[in-house]
Amino acid sequence: MAFEVPKTAYSGKIKEIKLGSGGKAVTVGGESSYPFYLFEGEMPHSPRIAMEVWDMPPQDWAPAALEPFQGVTDDPVAWAKKCIDDYGAEMICLQLISTDPNGLNRSADEATAVVKKVADAIDVPLIVWGTANHDKDTEVLRQVAEVCQGKNLIIGPVEEGDHKKIGAAAIGYHHTVISSTPIDINLAKQLNILLGNLGVSDDLIIVDPTVSCIGYGIEYCYSVMERMRMAGLTQQDEKLQFPLICNVSKEVWKTKEVHIPTAEDPKLGDAKKRGILLEAMSTMVLLLAGGDVMVMRHPEAIKLVREMITELTAAN
Repeated sequence: MAFEVPKTAYSGKIKEIKLGSGGKAVTVGGESSYPFYLFEGEMPHSPRIAMEVWDMPPQDWAPAALEPFQGVTDDPVAWAKKCIDDYGAEMICLQLISTDPNGLNRSADEATAVVKKVADAIDVPLIVWGTANHDKDTEVLRQVAEVCQGKNLIIGPVEEGDHKKIGAAAIGYHHTVISSTPIDINLAKQLNILLGNLGVSDDLIIVDPTVSCIGYGIEYCYSVMERMRMAGLTQQDEKLQFPLICNVSKEVWKTKEVHIPTAEDPKLGDAKKRGILLEAMSTMVLLLAGGDVMVMRHPEAIKLVREMITELTAAN
């Protein structure tokens, strides 16, 4: 008797959203099964990778992370172009590190000028990521939304404490919002409801569940993301049927393991390879949990992840 693979019937579907504008815009979401379960449903759009760019020169990056971007880290426009031209970036994530009130605390005017220059210089979707300080992000992201009207930016993190003002700006100037909550399925659903009540349409929301690195609680992040997918696909929970974005790079490259030189602890292996593999492996774990857009840093880690995505989608 022939063996039949048992299959799960999914009653829900992840919403599709378009990111960016013009010919290089990308569409994510649309899954009708668990991640890469192509024998049970469809995954019409492969996960996308956004390469990270900072709005200021990094001060504490590991040498392995700095090496691919030598000569451009003091110019966000040149940095973004290098990511696209040399490393094939299909999206850019501009991290507004300099606006952190506990750091340089640059003004909204300065930050907006940088975002506008980058947005005008590239033709791929642009994610603009603030510092998670409600007052500062509200000031900065509202101005960014206005000045970059028509660019269809992806702006965030939008949290419960600032969702009204940033969400209203996103509605007014037609940008996608990153609905961000701290690793909790109920809080994620609640914020999505609040954004909907405010008037943000479903096709302008992507969810940031908050993620971490392998060895730093990634199993909890995985569990929350998995439960979101289960609720959206098998329980028809419309407020948990949104694509997921994972800001992986910052979590991986701030860990102590990527900063320990090879000579200091030879048992850990080559420092460069260690950091690349840690980013690639952490990203793959989160892809298997349901990630749709992954923010990454090192080109070699991105290459490994792209190869794995191709393998998983081709095998089915």
